[in-house]
Formats: sequence, C-alpha cells, structure tokens
Amino acid sequence: MTEAEADSTAHALISQMSLKEKVYEMHGHGMIRFGMSILFSKKIKPVHAGGNKRLGIPSTIFLDGPRGVSLHKGATAFPVTMARGASWDIDLEERVGEAIAEEIRALRANYSGAVCMNLLRHPAWGRAQETYGEDPHHVGEMASALTIGIQKHNVQACAKHFAANSMENNRFGGSMNMSERTLREVYLPHFKKVISTGCASVMSAYNKLNGEFCGHNKFLLTDILRSEWGFKGYVTSDWMNGLYDAQKGIEAGMNIEMPSNNVYSLKHIKKLLADGKIKEQQIDDLVFPIIRTKLLFAAKKDVQEYPKSLVGCRAHIDLAREVAEKSAVLLKNESNFLPLDKNKVRRIAVIGSLADVKQTGDHGSSRVFPAYIISPLDGIKNYFSGFVMPRNEASGIGTSNQIQDSSLRKASVRNDNNIEILTAPVNDLDAIKKICTGADVVIIVAGTTYKDEGEFIGNGKIRDKNNPDKKDFITRTGILAVGGDRKYLHLHQPDIEVIHAASSVNKNIVVSLVAGSAITVEEWHEEIPAIIETFYNGMEGGTALARILFGDVNPSGKLPFTVPKLESDLPQFNSYDTAVDYGYYHGYTLFDKEKKEPRYPFGFGLSYTQFQISDLQTQQDADTLHVSVKVKNSGARAGAEVAQLYIGFPYSEIDRPVKLLQAFSKVFLQPGEERVVNFKVPVSSLAYFNPQTQTWLVAKGAYKAIVGNSSGTEQQLNHFFDVK
Repeated sequence: MTEAEADSTAHALISQMSLKEKVYEMHGHGMIRFGMSILFSKKIKPVHAGGNKRLGIPSTIFLDGPRGVSLHKGATAFPVTMARGASWDIDLEERVGEAIAEEIRALRANYSGAVCMNLLRHPAWGRAQETYGEDPHHVGEMASALTIGIQKHNVQACAKHFAANSMENNRFGGSMNMSERTLREVYLPHFKKVISTGCASVMSAYNKLNGEFCGHNKFLLTDILRSEWGFKGYVTSDWMNGLYDAQKGIEAGMNIEMPSNNVYSLKHIKKLLADGKIKEQQIDDLVFPIIRTKLLFAAKKDVQEYPKSLVGCRAHIDLAREVAEKSAVLLKNESNFLPLDKNKVRRIAVIGSLADVKQTGDHGSSRVFPAYIISPLDGIKNYFSGFVMPRNEASGIGTSNQIQDSSLRKASVRNDNNIEILTAPVNDLDAIKKICTGADVVIIVAGTTYKDEGEFIGNGKIRDKNNPDKKDFITRTGILAVGGDRKYLHLHQPDIEVIHAASSVNKNIVVSLVAGSAITVEEWHEEIPAIIETFYNGMEGGTALARILFGDVNPSGKLPFTVPKLESDLPQFNSYDTAVDYGYYHGYTLFDKEKKEPRYPFGFGLSYTQFQISDLQTQQDADTLHVSVKVKNSGARAGAEVAQLYIGFPYSEIDRPVKLLQAFSKVFLQPGEERVVNFKVPVSSLAYFNPQTQTWLVAKGAYKAIVGNSSGTEQQLNHFFDVK
C-alpha cells in the first residue's frame, strides 16, 4: 500500500464510522486482563487500542520493553539501553531491535514501546538505564537504529517520552522549565532524528514542560511534531496518568489515551461535542493518522514467520551475550592488569554486594523475566569447565556475620589444574580479608539494584519526600518496585569498605561496576588497578564478564555519559521539586564550558590493544562537511575503536558549547590493520536556534573539526574550516 492509498483508504473508512467507533480508536482496552496476566502467570496479555472488525481495521497491540519484551516469562533479557548506548554500535543496536520485534510478533503483538530516548541530564535519574546517554546526537543515532530494526518486522515503534522526561521522583506533573533554545537544541534533536527514520508513534511524557502537561501540549504535539517535523504517525499518552483533560488532549493533538478510557471516553467526548467545545472534525483528524499508520503496517509483507519458539531463543540469547561483551567499558587498567591469564590464575576471590545477585535492571515497566540469569559469580564458575558446586555452598552474601573456615564458600574447579573460587558475605570483612589474602585475583562486583534506582511506579503524584517508599497496590504485589532517583552517585558504604578491606591485603583487584549510569569512584580509585563498568548487562551478563576478564573478549565500550570527580560538578538535581530549571549545559558541554576535569570524559573507554588516529582531512561542498581520519590498531590484539567527530565553535559571537558530537564510527581492526573512516556532516547541523526570529541559523566564519576517541583532549586531532 502506498502512502497515497493509505490516505484515501483511511478517509474512506472514517466516513463510514460512527462516533462510537471513532472514539474506540482513541483509547486502549484490556488493562484488567493485562494486569492479571502479570500478577498470576507472567504470560503477558497485551493491551490493545482500537480495532474494527466490521471495517477490517486492525488493533494496535502493545508490548513494552527497552531491554526485551517486558513482563513476559521466558523473553530474552538484553543489556539495558544505557549499556547498549555504551556499545556505540549502530549495527548491533539494529539487530537488537530486530530480535525484540521478532519476539513481539511471536507473541501476536504489533506495537513496541522499546524506544526509550530521553536525554540523561544527571546520572542520578532513576530511569537512566532506559536511555542511551547524555548527548543528543549519540542518543538519536542509537534510537534510530533500534527503530529501524523493530520496524523491519512490521512492528510499529513508539519513541518515548516526549519530552524532557529526565527526573523520576517528580515525573508525575513536575514542570521541566527551559528556554526555547535549550529545548530545541538539547532536548528535542534526538526525537527529530527518530521521526525522520519513519518512527510510527510517539509517547508523551508525564511531566509538564514550562508549566503545561506534555500530554496537553499543542506546542510539542502539533506545532513542532507535526507542522515542523512532518510527523504522520500517532501520539499516545503515557500510561494511567499521562492525560487529564479530554478537551486539552484533543486540541493538543493527542491521538490515543493509554491504556484505557478514563479521559477519552465516549461519554466525555459526546458532552464536549454537545457543549460545542470541540467539533467532530477534530475527532476525525485525530483518528486519521491512527488508521493510516495501522493500514500501512498491516499491508507490508512479512520478511519471515514468527513462531512462539522465537521468544527467548538461543540466537537471541547469544545476541544478548554479544551485546554485553561489546558494551562493557574498561575505565582503568593500570600496568595492563587485565586481561587475566587463565593459565596462571589459580585462586580467585569473587566478592561484593552484587557478586552473586541475578538482576537485569529495575522492576518497573521494562522488567524482563528471562528463563535464567547468569550472575557474575556464576559466569566465572561456568567459565572453567567441569565445575560442580553443591547448592548449599552457594554465595554466602547476606548470611550471618559469623563465618568459619569451612564456610568460606570454597569451591574447586576441576580443570587442567585445581582452581579455587572463593566468596564471602559483604558484611564480614574478616572473612573477606581471609579469602583475599593469597588470592591470585580479587573480583569485586558492586553498584546499584532496583532498590536504588528505577522507574517510579506510584499513585500519579510527585513522590513524597518525607515518605518516599510509600507503596500502592501495584508495588505491594512485589511484581513492581517503587524505584525512583538515586540518592547519591558513589557506591554504598558496605561496598566501599569491602574494597578497602580487600586492597589492604591484596593489590590484584578488579572492580566491576553495575548501575544504570555513572558511579563516582573517588573514595577508592587509587587503590585499584582495574575498573570495568558493565551496567545491568542482561541475562548472559555473568558469562560476558568472565570472557572479558580472561581475555576471550577485548572490551570496546565507551562511556555514554561523563563521570565526575565531584557530584557538585553536575547540574543541580533536586528530584522532589515541583519545578526544575533545565539549563543549556549539562554533561561534557558543561565540563568543557566550566573547564572542569571529569574523572572519565564522555566517550572514554580503554582496550586491551592500542589505537592510533591520524591524518585528519576536511573537505567541504555547499551542503556537507566531509571529514576523514585513519584509524590503526597498533597493538597485538584484535579490537574496536570508536572514532568520534566533534565540531567546535571557537569564534562564535553567541553562547555555544565548546564542541558538540556530530558523528561517530565504531571500527573493528585486526592487529596492524589501518582503515580510513569517513564522516559526512550536513552544514545545517551546525545551526543554532534564534528564538527572536524563530529560525535556525548557521553562522558564517571559522569552525573546528575535532576527532578523537573521547570528548577529552587526549589523542584529539583538530582542523579549522570556514563556513561562508
């Protein structure tokens, strides 16, 4: 079906529909069945929206899940979105989108809420794990890849949450206030990028933007999204508390209320029509893009069949492991401590609060129930074949403080030589010192859990600062947790004490950090030779960690955010405020502007090999800047480097960032291999928004092309060019 045919068919169908049938297209249904399926079977029954058997109009059938099909037992649990952002691998992310879509189709649904893409303004944001990072260009590229992968399988992708939804405790109605220039240059470009790929749908945010609920915001949903960007799909509300007023929603351009009809009920809309507050043509205008989009997707030919055996299949699980391996970020590797030599390591201590915890992220709407989860301890045990451990000798984490020699959780791995894997409770520092003394290596796994951060599932109001853990019915069931924003960025004190205790008796230590975003490391950084950030790395995370530590995999992840030395170097973050000012600067742009040194810059990540970036060349035509560099693997191992192109504005007469990411490319190279990496940057992307004239302007004058392997100044090449 062509777009013109979809237009004419949708108009013809609407002309045959009763008001009741039109309104039925404007809301979800099946919420009770959906909720009961989660509570009692974990075999999810999707929420539907619309559908008309009489006229042959299909339903929209929604399944959520940025890390895999959520809340369905047996689905594949991929690393969280932030981890995949750290891969900087567009092709890999498209493959993840395809796998998620295959499982959605296998479960007889056709609409995915996987494309979470709000900008990370501050690492304490509880839902940070559900987005790709702090930079608009990076987020837009990664989210677009996921969208393309999903829609290859005729699943409608939903980009969310539109817009400026980057705080959790106040997400139900807190106002995110900012200038129009900040909105357009910082908090909207990634959404515009995804819309340009043909994304079928957009979900509005719970919060307010400059005092107006996003679900009621005509400036966002119509003026920008449709009139300026040419969006032809449909907009849905966020669930339960994303729409409050039917008239305001209709006037703003909200197409569908999800997951039910608390606001867009036939009764409410009939009254608005009777009172002359709206016209039926407005209803027709809202229903048109819904039907048009569904017709276009329904008419597409499937590229394959979708049996239920695709859900949690081996190919998807292997992909989840591959993603975990390619997203881990090596932050520190003093004296090439890693990789570990498995032929020399014989006694391994695996400790820390998360050493034997099976988790894939928060317990909100993105939670996945995979068939199994490999913890870090499991992954290290499994790495050495022939290992057998009695169930009663599993991890002692969380057990009694009193621990005897016989209960040090000693386990022998019978391989070529006996290998001992030891662990002990996080709250028994004497036991930890005992097992770390004489260990060939100490692996500490520490960070956050769903109790520290995650989606705030609450009562539709701003979280109560005085009673933040007050639970409603949903959270009391144990299926979903309260979540919310993090209280601080450093590790919990027990884990800091574990690191100090271990380092007092052994210097051969690697710390694996698990979290949705940045963790500060200042309390213990100088004591530890190696640090690796693994995020919530999916159902095969423990397997991936072992393969990285022992050198089967060369880590290639890069930070999708800035790690500060001091939390005070970041923008102010009072997550219970009813109104928050979002400034023009955050992340690396803030550190650049204020000349602050981060602990680790945006885009940073080490490797087990070495890379050289050289021979920066620029060429320009009327509309495009062409930039090329050579990237060489000068080390002894195969590996991947991410070449990052930033554009600087050194002579700008208006306030602009020192530099902005404009392109990146992940390059896999064999030892000694060299490759030319080419970038194309549209000159229009150098524009800034002028709120006085309501136009985008590209200033004439000198700019600077900067290419490096992070936003930091080391290994950066630069070249000036003119825009005339």
